[in-house]
Amino acid sequence: MSTLNQEETLYHEKLWLETPLIRSIHISSLLQCNVYLKLDTLQPAQSFKYRGISHFAQHAKRTHGPDVHLIIASGGNAGLAAACAANVLKVRCTVYLPHGVNQSTIDFLRKEGAEVVIEGNYYLEALQGARKAVEAEANAIMIPAYDDPVVWEGHASMVYEIKRQLPEGTKPDAIFCSVGGGGLAGGIMDGCKAVGWDDVPLVTVETHGSNCFYQSLSLNDGPFAGDVASRPVPEGTRPEHCTEHNVTVAHLATLKSKATSLGASSPSAVVVRKALNRKGGVRSICIPDEMAMQAVLNFAEDHKTLVELACSATIAPAYKPSLFSKLVPESRSNKPATVVLIVCGGFKISLDNLEEYRRIVAADLAEGGDWEVAYNGELLTTAKAE
Repeated sequence: MSTLNQEETLYHEKLWLETPLIRSIHISSLLQCNVYLKLDTLQPAQSFKYRGISHFAQHAKRTHGPDVHLIIASGGNAGLAAACAANVLKVRCTVYLPHGVNQSTIDFLRKEGAEVVIEGNYYLEALQGARKAVEAEANAIMIPAYDDPVVWEGHASMVYEIKRQLPEGTKPDAIFCSVGGGGLAGGIMDGCKAVGWDDVPLVTVETHGSNCFYQSLSLNDGPFAGDVASRPVPEGTRPEHCTEHNVTVAHLATLKSKATSLGASSPSAVVVRKALNRKGGVRSICIPDEMAMQAVLNFAEDHKTLVELACSATIAPAYKPSLFSKLVPESRSNKPATVVLIVCGGFKISLDNLEEYRRIVAADLAEGGDWEVAYNGELLTTAKAE
């Protein structure tokens, strides 16, 4: 089956939008290569999550009928995606949120017709409440935020689009995405395999203090240098071996990053296994929050678009040429490299946040020095003012 026919079969009733892929003249000029932005911030729910979660919602309605009740626990973006999809499908949706979620997120959910339940102070407590609700109702289905093959299949759609949208015959030299629990990365890896790009390196970006995927890779034989037994396990990290997929995943006791949409305490074991096995490998990096904040400001100035920290983490290495050159391999030809950045979007950003980030970054720059970046088990530095 051709790639096009396979795509039509999988997604003939899709709810998400085919988002633009644009060449960034600003970043391309800075890096002297071709940098393309996949603008999934333009989805109806304002993030890539609408792809996989709407795909799952459609599957749930087909399987369980029009009386299905979709339930999800979320800190924001996944819940918004579920609410938007349920509204289009005209099915009931309840979103469980922990205390402290911004009122604008709650308002958005209610505009989409979702019922909102505030449960606990943390995501895991909201998840426990959601699970109890599903167990108590015959028509209820739990929507997974990131750990499900149907969700990955929905996210994989962006790779089919990217292949069509790039100049004919162009194969990326790298794809960049942010990673929390691994749903987006899992979808990109599946999509790359389907379109013949399994050898394309995937650069996954997290922030320090919210890096369960990075830590999970470090607990296994794979892309990190050195013997796995000699790698230290950070304080507050609990390794757990998954026998089914023969992989060890990290469970973080606390999440300290301001990039809350990356705030999974542990990743999907399946996605970690996919990353360890894929031909093109995974280049895993962790950056400071302040570097992601700087990227929010730079991207807003260059592209007149606001993205939240979980998204700007993806973009941040592209604003640091010396770091970027270590992450992206040589082009397969004598032509400049071609790189795709997944602009995954996110609702949790405001003009007030922009002013806060401006103050924080200015204070950090005034202190001087460099930022530390973890890269496949190595510690790199990058100039704050580069």
